[in-house]
Amino acid sequence: MLNILFIGDISGKVGRKAVAKILPGLKKKIKPDLVIANAENIAHGTGISENTLKEMMDAGVDWFTAGDHAFVREKYRDTYNDNNFPIIRPANFSKDAPGQGHIVIKVGKEKILLINLIGRVFMKMDYDCPFKKFDEIIDGLDKKNLSAIIVDIHAEATAEKVALGHYVNERASAVLGTHTHIMTADHKITEEGMAYITDAGMVGFADGCIGVDKENIIKTFLTQIKHKHILPEKGKAIFNAVLLTINPKTRKATDIKPIIKFVAIK
Repeated sequence: MLNILFIGDISGKVGRKAVAKILPGLKKKIKPDLVIANAENIAHGTGISENTLKEMMDAGVDWFTAGDHAFVREKYRDTYNDNNFPIIRPANFSKDAPGQGHIVIKVGKEKILLINLIGRVFMKMDYDCPFKKFDEIIDGLDKKNLSAIIVDIHAEATAEKVALGHYVNERASAVLGTHTHIMTADHKITEEGMAYITDAGMVGFADGCIGVDKENIIKTFLTQIKHKHILPEKGKAIFNAVLLTINPKTRKATDIKPIIKFVAIK
C-alpha cells in the first residue's frame, strides 16, 4: 500500500516553522512514501521563493503544488522551470506560463501522477477549464503503469471542488481541495475508491483570519476599506494535512485521515 501525506497551504514564516517542528516527527511515526504540500503562500503569505522552498524541502516535503499566487513574485517565476525545485503550478494556467501542471513521481517501483488544477469560480483570472484539463492530461498518459493519481484542486467555491470530485471519480485516486485555509469535515472514500476532501486546510497562524492577523481584517469589514494583511511571525500555529492510503495495484484509495495539530511558535 502507498501512504501519501498531503499538507494544506503553508502560510508564511509561522507555517514554515510549524512544518519544521511537526513534520520530521510525524514522518517517523507514519512513514509516508511521499509528502506533498501546497506552497502558494509559503513566502510571507504570497507566492514562493527559492529559500522558502529549500527550507520546506529540508523539513521533509518531497513535492509542492501551487495556486493563484504562484507567479506573484516575479523574481521567482523561473523557479518553476528549475529542476532543483520539485514544484508544479496549476495545469490550467496559460500554456505560456512557466513550469508544468502535472508530474509523474517515482517512489521506489511505483509511479504517482500528481496534478495541480485551479478553479474558476470567484477567481480573478480567466483560467482554462479544470475539468477539460484533467481529461487532457489523463488522455495523454499511459495509465497502465500508474500506481496513483492525486489531484490538488485549488479553488474558492465548494461547489466547484465537489463537482470536480464527481467528474473525476473512478479515474482519480484522490481529489484534495486547497485555497480556503479551513479544513472541511467532509473527508471520505467514495464507493468507487476515490479519496476526497473539499479543503485540506492550512499550516499557519491559528488565532487570526485564515493565517492573517485579525485586527486589520476586521477593520476592512467594518470600514469597507482595504487594510494591509499582516502575517504574525510567532504565536499559536495550526498544522493541517491528510494521510492517504492507496492500493497501487488498483489505484483506489482505502483510507483518508485528517491530521490536525497545534504548536507554539516563538
